[in-house]
Amino acid sequence: MKNIGFVVLLFVFFLQSCSNQKTEISKANTVETMNNTIYDYKVEGLDGKEINFADFKAKKFLIVNTASECGFTPQYADLEKLSQEYKDKLVVIGFPANNFGGQEPGTNVEIGAFCQKNYGVTFPLAAKVSVKGDDIAPIFKYLTDKDLNGYKNTSILWNFTKFLVDENGKLIDTFVSTTKPTDNAITKHLK
Repeated sequence: MKNIGFVVLLFVFFLQSCSNQKTEISKANTVETMNNTIYDYKVEGLDGKEINFADFKAKKFLIVNTASECGFTPQYADLEKLSQEYKDKLVVIGFPANNFGGQEPGTNVEIGAFCQKNYGVTFPLAAKVSVKGDDIAPIFKYLTDKDLNGYKNTSILWNFTKFLVDENGKLIDTFVSTTKPTDNAITKHLK
């Protein structure tokens, strides 16, 4: 009987030891992910070429989930205006997404042609992605999850949600679809 008690005691000690190791590993991973910046991400561009966020170090980013058939689609014009006006310190990147109302049904080629023809878009556009759900793109997981971005959780409720990132690659703030790209809530961070 004494041997069985000793074996049980050893087993309990072993389980506690494993549990503590998992907790320490989990804590280390959380700390590591909170140190992520936007510069840790690369995405496919609409043209098939890579967009490497590290190529734009020392600039701010305005990242927007876009759609071609949305009531907010005319914001492309203001995004282009902002991109041109602040081109020395800001990079606007559009992420076409079909998550809301099927309002971005086109292919990457069709989306690019639409944006150029209707709004003269010259800022980078990523290949079409998902911005929510099980298939969320890693960049949007980072932008919407406080455990990753170190700032706040954000629920993307519709197309043209905006994420402003500072020169150090850290999230500054988020803005709902109704906030125009040229609104003072955004531009005050660019002056």
